[in-house]
Amino acid sequence: MAGTSVISIQQNIILETIRGTDLGEWKVLILDGESRKLIHGVVGEDDILGLNVSNIEQIEERRPTNKEMDAVYLLSPLPHIMDCLMADLERRRYRRTFLVWTSLLPPDLQARLDRSAMAKQQIVYASVLNVDYYPRESHLITFRDPWSFPTLFHPACNHLVRRHMEELAQKIVSLCVSLGEYPTIRYYNPQKPSHEASILCSHLARFVQTQLDQHAKYNTDFPPLSSRPRGVLIIADRSLDLFAPLLHEFTYQAMVHDLLPLTEGDKVYYKPSASQAGKAQRDKDQEIGEKDSVWVKFRHLHMKDLLDEMVKDFNAFKAQNPQFADSENPATINSIKDMLAGLPKFQQGKEAYSLHLSMTQDAMNVFQERRLADIASVEQSLATGLDEDYKKPKNLADQVIRLLDDDAIEFPDRLRLIIQYLLYRDGLLPTDIQKLLAHARLPAQDSEVIYNLELLGAHVNRALKDSRPAANYQFGKKEVQAQASDESGLSRFEPALKVVLEDHCRGALDENIFPFTKPHLDATEGLIGQEHVSQASLRSAKPTWARTRPSTTEPRQRVMVFMAGGATYSESRACYEVSQSLNKDVYLSTSHMLTPSLYLRQVGDLSVDRRRLDLPADRPQPRAPDHLFEKEMPAPPPPAPSYKAQAPVEDMQQMRINDDRTHRKPINGTHQHQPSPPQSASSAGGRLVKDKDREGEKKKKKHNFFGSKK
Repeated sequence: MAGTSVISIQQNIILETIRGTDLGEWKVLILDGESRKLIHGVVGEDDILGLNVSNIEQIEERRPTNKEMDAVYLLSPLPHIMDCLMADLERRRYRRTFLVWTSLLPPDLQARLDRSAMAKQQIVYASVLNVDYYPRESHLITFRDPWSFPTLFHPACNHLVRRHMEELAQKIVSLCVSLGEYPTIRYYNPQKPSHEASILCSHLARFVQTQLDQHAKYNTDFPPLSSRPRGVLIIADRSLDLFAPLLHEFTYQAMVHDLLPLTEGDKVYYKPSASQAGKAQRDKDQEIGEKDSVWVKFRHLHMKDLLDEMVKDFNAFKAQNPQFADSENPATINSIKDMLAGLPKFQQGKEAYSLHLSMTQDAMNVFQERRLADIASVEQSLATGLDEDYKKPKNLADQVIRLLDDDAIEFPDRLRLIIQYLLYRDGLLPTDIQKLLAHARLPAQDSEVIYNLELLGAHVNRALKDSRPAANYQFGKKEVQAQASDESGLSRFEPALKVVLEDHCRGALDENIFPFTKPHLDATEGLIGQEHVSQASLRSAKPTWARTRPSTTEPRQRVMVFMAGGATYSESRACYEVSQSLNKDVYLSTSHMLTPSLYLRQVGDLSVDRRRLDLPADRPQPRAPDHLFEKEMPAPPPPAPSYKAQAPVEDMQQMRINDDRTHRKPINGTHQHQPSPPQSASSAGGRLVKDKDREGEKKKKKHNFFGSKK
């Protein structure tokens, strides 16, 4: 999709910061465990080593002292990392220190650094990057924090919420600063809420507004001058749409995350089934990410179209590489050269198509085995309130019970179906809930998942003579009625977030449901005729009445969304679709990505003892390693000289006329002001070590720092 990739933005920020410390001398880059993960996601090791960096080290590990070399510290603002830094400064481990934090330092840690005389003597440069977030896709950002969900919604975590909101706000502000946006802020305000967390978005929005205002106050160059219309930040939480995490979504990305056993960590991997995998793919995890062009192109395509489109694309790929096609013509020197030149790219493309054809077939096999077509037909009626003919559905209770009694339907699908029926009815009689559970033959603990939905704003129980009006489909119903007739009957539902974004872009988003944090200042900018107010006009506004709609040649407005409590892949797809259809750049950020299985597990955990949640706040806080505070052992004395007579000829054989160390080729291939890296103190006495051994030792330090797979 068009628009600036947040991956590229973060990568440029990191590399430019390291490049800015280049004084024409070699340096060491020091990371910690958290900053290493952050950098590993967007920057390659070779890109860093090409910036006069001799090696990359981790601050928690044992490292040699090197007082002849400068060090660039790129660290996370955590207490134990500050302890590690202070230990290095106490030891004067490096000559000079360039200090960079991934996000704003807490006041107590900043005060500690300001009081340190050692810091004042050794730190020659200090800055904050505001990059404390993890770009997962070009327009999808996560904080890799699945514990955010229980922290925000578990009743026993109420005293943790304020601090957690401040941390979330800081990460959201970091994203805004990286994008160069000082946005207007709107937040979800549920109407007639029944749950305690209904005020979550309003408080979080005010924390973000306060921190943004402070950043603008102390950084006069923020926001940067731009002709781009002023951005908008929309803050919502999981209670906005309780259907989206439960429905079976049949676009490629959402479907494989729901149905296939993907391995998710810092990256996403899949091992094709034995029946589908080729020889090269057997017993091998295949990475799925932004570097995979086939994945990026097809991940939001509906499965009913995917196989045909992928086969067409693969045939076009083969046509572009005719040198690899079977041919009766004899090979010539030139044809062999062409084949060798294109072989790596062809092999990479061939493996990508093979992987995704295997994944597609595996997903379709699961689709058929679990009878998901029958389930999805009922789910769509429950979620939209309309049947396939866009009329009020009939006999839904009978259809649900029939599926619950079917032995071919798996137990997780039965639980999802019961919850969706409950949401459709806006609550059920307690006896009816028990009857549905009995039909489904679900274990007793699954009832906890159902009742815990009250903590997210769902109405679970309904009295026999309940006068409460039926559920109002605030988002989605009017959209479904306008759908074209050729849409798939299994994909009529659209996430509420898509309707919110479309209403916002048209200037029709209800200000009672999504108010502004500064209504007297920002409301006019939310109107369709005023959306062109640029960043430069925040202090000197100019009339914009003459323009009525955005031009495709002008910079596109950025709409940033934060979904507290986790976002779904259907919501990510919706953001990309709105970007394309309404000429906006929509960025979705969230604490973590939800799959249906993870969502059900996290909702079920809202009633367990907090001690079983293993929250980071309840764990022992990490400490700086003890070895950083150990007294450094002095270097061993050089061996005593041997008095054995040695022939002068042997001495002459060991002499070097032109030592190649004086002619070391610098990394960038030029000789302009590129000094060779000084030797560390631990190896200063070993001048007679062979160059080959030294090169091998240096290569060990340089490479595979980012090589571990999580």
